[in-house]
Amino acid sequence: MLELSILGFLCEVPLHGYELKARIQGLSGHIRPVSDGALYPAITRLVKAGLVEQRTEPGSGAAPRRILSLTEAGRVDLQARLRHPKEVEITDGQRFFTLLAFLRHLPDRAEQAAVLRRRQAFLHTPASFFYRDGEPVRVEEAPDLFRQGMLRIARATGAEEKRWLAEAIAALED
Repeated sequence: MLELSILGFLCEVPLHGYELKARIQGLSGHIRPVSDGALYPAITRLVKAGLVEQRTEPGSGAAPRRILSLTEAGRVDLQARLRHPKEVEITDGQRFFTLLAFLRHLPDRAEQAAVLRRRQAFLHTPASFFYRDGEPVRVEEAPDLFRQGMLRIARATGAEEKRWLAEAIAALED
């Protein structure tokens, strides 16, 4: 998801590493903080692959800044990642949010809708945080107040996401 975030933000505007890190942190927040030890090697991989280019500009202080920008190959790669997300990018809520943040960079509305349909299908599969005899535990069956709370919050969030997905897919197909 780090590489997708890098490519997605650079698709919008060239940035230097500090600005890029701040945007990624804003997107993922405290859930998945990004360290310099993860960010800069990822940038280096993308530069070596020809997906990102860097140039040096004078800094506002003493040190020059490396400005990162997306290459045409990077744009093609970003669109391929958006068009065919991995299964975990559909099933994991935070990863899906990262995907959503950049889905507008996929120019074909039918392809955007196809990605949303995958998430919609996943959400319609019965699931729970807890299982008994291979079956998902429902809110009404949860053994304590706290697990009931987890399941109620998940149910409400899931219902709202299903509503939004249906609206978004309909809008994209108009």
